[in-house]
Amino acid sequence: MQDCKVSAGGIELGRRNCVSAIAFRGDVSGLPNQDFEILALPLLDPLYNFARWLCGDADEARDLVQETFAKALKGFASFRQGTNFRAWMFTILRNTFLTSRTGLEWRRTEQEDEENFEESAVTHDTPELALIRRADTEMMQQAIATLPLAFREVLLLVDIEEMRYQEVAGVLRIPVGTVMSRLSRARKQLREYIVVTLGVKHEM
Repeated sequence: MQDCKVSAGGIELGRRNCVSAIAFRGDVSGLPNQDFEILALPLLDPLYNFARWLCGDADEARDLVQETFAKALKGFASFRQGTNFRAWMFTILRNTFLTSRTGLEWRRTEQEDEENFEESAVTHDTPELALIRRADTEMMQQAIATLPLAFREVLLLVDIEEMRYQEVAGVLRIPVGTVMSRLSRARKQLREYIVVTLGVKHEM
């Protein structure tokens, strides 16, 4: 798994230390649409990071990114200039994942119940983030890997890709309130994992 570090805003995977992604950069460079290539290639590593965390397998992540690029290139004519290209690409990648073998298995087995959950306000400085900053890279990766996928993808997009809540809601096709509640729960679960791992007394 790629390097992971903690920033003031939350968690950030080591900026784009994606050897596997870089290795197949040649497979998606030289695309027939130069405008698409200019916009899409800078997103190669972030997309691979996200795909790697979604499916948990390097080869599958590579295939997922390549399929995402192929679909995006085919549909590039429908992309409206001036809108959010990054969010558009992440949406295509996630939709492609959901129709993959791993994505279908997740949809069958992981049914998240968010009813009657009181949405928590998400701030940029929480007890969870304070504790997260004490965790090392390996622990942080392990903690993220334990999250349910529905929580993990929100955490990755907000705290790692630094997307706004509205952007994440558009990518995942869920209400902004659901983005906020999942993010809050994801951060709390990370905190609980790190508390146990570090042996820190839970005083909250």
